Amino acid sequence: MEYHSEQNSRGTLHYEQVEKLNAAYKTAIEVHGRGNFPTLDITLQQLVQQMRKKLSAEGIPIRDVRLNGGVASYIVGDSNANCLSYNDVDLIFSVELDSEETLLSLKDLVLECLLEYLPSETNRDRISIGALGDAYVSKLAKVWQPKGDKWSLITLSNHFGMNLELKFVDTMKRKFQFSVDSFQVILDSLTKFYDVSSEKMTSDFYPSVIAESVYGDYNTALYHLNNKLIATHSPQDIRGGGLLKYCDLLSRGYQPAYSIEEIEKLERLMCSRFFIAYPDGNAQYQKLSSYLVNHFCGDCGSMLPYLYELYRVVNESTVCLMGHERRQALELIQHTAFLVQCDFEQQQMELEAFHSCYGIEDGLTDEGYYSPTLPSPNTIYTHPNIQHVY
Repeated sequence: MEYHSEQNSRGTLHYEQVEKLNAAYKTAIEVHGRGNFPTLDITLQQLVQQMRKKLSAEGIPIRDVRLNGGVASYIVGDSNANCLSYNDVDLIFSVELDSEETLLSLKDLVLECLLEYLPSETNRDRISIGALGDAYVSKLAKVWQPKGDKWSLITLSNHFGMNLELKFVDTMKRKFQFSVDSFQVILDSLTKFYDVSSEKMTSDFYPSVIAESVYGDYNTALYHLNNKLIATHSPQDIRGGGLLKYCDLLSRGYQPAYSIEEIEKLERLMCSRFFIAYPDGNAQYQKLSSYLVNHFCGDCGSMLPYLYELYRVVNESTVCLMGHERRQALELIQHTAFLVQCDFEQQQMELEAFHSCYGIEDGLTDEGYYSPTLPSPNTIYTHPNIQHVY
């Protein structure tokens, strides 16, 4: 688990990768509002341009703008080999923050951008920035350490899990959890391409886009991504949520790229960090529930194998808790899995009743219209030892 040299930490995207980037860059993302606030359709292209103008007008220097997380992995990875997809869309604005007041002003700048997406008939003068924040911001995090991390996270909500996350970073010690989520795609050249050219991209005419792996070696991280391997360095520095991400990767077929002894050490460290960060049952419940909502979008068929992996790792690798605390943590996972099982079975019964009522078979109506079907429980819940969750 040693750190890799940062030499060779960057790579240039080829045309097929730039095509995927361009599609993500120009596709509208729905930002859902609470109450009577309308749904906003926002493209990354528009948002990046607007935020650049807002930041420049406020005198906040911008180093670059990047795509991060799952969407960056989707772009650089081999989607055919690894069935890559993404939920959240993560944007990183690398900025210089000279004071905590500047950091606090970033939320208002984002909300001022949202004002421009409201329907034309909306009376903007009657809508306050605070009301916009209540309607569209689902998560807000701010870190200001004079000699350490300085960053802010603003998450714009989407009911289907594709949240739009804007992160403004001056300094951040830990920028990734595992090598497969360490990729960042630098958008500056793509932005400049659209500023100076109206020509359509072709395999012979497209911008040179750079991607970086903050894990260290770009080719090594790309190998891990395409071969579904879990690797990291300095696991003791991974924040508490790293345990949930690790079990998520395991449930999707990823395997640790380590010896058995190193895997056991990694899992013990992650369990310890999780229970330090979330020491009581209520905090653990809130974190687990939030993770399921944000990463599974109601897909009960994927939740249960995930909860199995989480139960197994917590059961085998938790050494930092007293016996009764460990039992309570395991019971929480058991109870969550039971609720997921009940939800799935309820969905299945409702769908079967609908199909029976309208004479639908295999998802196709008599008129030829497609009706979505849920996966069979027999294909989902036969994960090895899945019954041990109950």
